[in-house]
Amino acid sequence: MKMKLLLVSAIFLYGFTATSQEVTYEEYNLENDLHVILHQDKTAPIISISVLYHVGSKDEDPKRTGFAHFFEHLLFEGTENIEKGQWDKIVSSNGGSGNATTDEDRTYYYEVFPSNNLELGLWLESERMLHPVINQKGVDTQNEVVKEEKRLRVDNSPYGKFIENIKTNLFKKHPYKETVIGKMTDLDAATLDEFIAFQKEFYVPNNAVLVIAGDFEKESAKKMIADYFNGIPKGKEITRSFPKEVPIVEQINAKAYDSNIQIPASMIAYRTPGLKNRDSQVLEMISTYLTDGPSSKLYKKMVDEQKQALQIGAIPVTLEDYGMYIIFALPVGETDLGALNTSIEDEVEKLRTNLISENDYQKLQNKFENEFVNSNSSVEGIANSLAEYYMLYGDTSLINKEIEIYRSITREEIKEVANKYLKSNQRVVLEYLPEQNTAN
Repeated sequence: MKMKLLLVSAIFLYGFTATSQEVTYEEYNLENDLHVILHQDKTAPIISISVLYHVGSKDEDPKRTGFAHFFEHLLFEGTENIEKGQWDKIVSSNGGSGNATTDEDRTYYYEVFPSNNLELGLWLESERMLHPVINQKGVDTQNEVVKEEKRLRVDNSPYGKFIENIKTNLFKKHPYKETVIGKMTDLDAATLDEFIAFQKEFYVPNNAVLVIAGDFEKESAKKMIADYFNGIPKGKEITRSFPKEVPIVEQINAKAYDSNIQIPASMIAYRTPGLKNRDSQVLEMISTYLTDGPSSKLYKKMVDEQKQALQIGAIPVTLEDYGMYIIFALPVGETDLGALNTSIEDEVEKLRTNLISENDYQKLQNKFENEFVNSNSSVEGIANSLAEYYMLYGDTSLINKEIEIYRSITREEIKEVANKYLKSNQRVVLEYLPEQNTAN
């Protein structure tokens, strides 16, 4: 199923039991077109306040990559009413926790508080939207923070650059070809006016959804929301028109080198449809069947039985315009990367030519049912799901109905979708090698 944020905090030790109960919610728009979603749950005295902005790395100027991720950091710098460096202190001193994440399509901010701090959370997020302080000092500070993050997570991390090599080969026109963290040279070259313009364009109420989930009183919450957000000016209408990718009709072979690894890896990537396309849900079932854990087909075959791979797995990335299904394998000993690719292709070919067994199909259905229940088992998970279903899928009710899509997927449909997207002439095959092999 679609990737969801795992938001972790000690305050959740109060706990929520996984149930399949329907998630009730109310949604409406403010005068400035900020969309509001309220989910009341009095199980425990905590509350989640989140704002999802419909802005990610795909919205950036091609010469200014990394802006969306940079703003994830920059908008914690402070506001006209919150001094620099005080944001996290305000949150923690009031018993809360918070963070933010950015991907290709959206940026998500959240706080979790004891329920008596709802107004504080709303004030914080209204300050972020209305009164951010964007000055050269803050830009310079966060520039160093982002550079250190890139050094830690990408430049000096084993296999840290594989995603950028996959993306540059899988996408040629669409901005998904760029990484979320972007190029540091682009950030260095950006002017303060460019940062200010980016904020004014995208961090506006009509490009956002506010979600409150947890223990609160609706009428009181609605009044607070109106008081803190109604006065924020609506931004200009945002129009998006991204270039379409030409279908891949011949296998793309590529190599990349990493000084942080000793064991090479084979990576096979397919370009898949956007998240609103039903086929994307079918492909998530295929990913689970092939590569999700020790019971999956490829793991049992290549790790347990044939002893070819130290590890095999997949990264199914479901995005708004396109998706990626990436299978990776690390060889045992002298096993050739080509042998790994052959074993993977053999198993994919079975999907294209045969129906999966009834037993395997039922296992898939059970796993997706369990994942669906777990995703709605805490207020922070529900808040994130409500925000994404509304903003990215255009249908908030999917928080209760998406499981019906997975239940309706048939064995025949799995075979059909595998034939449509997972052919050997429609993929990128990347050899990810230790850097010393560059002499070859």
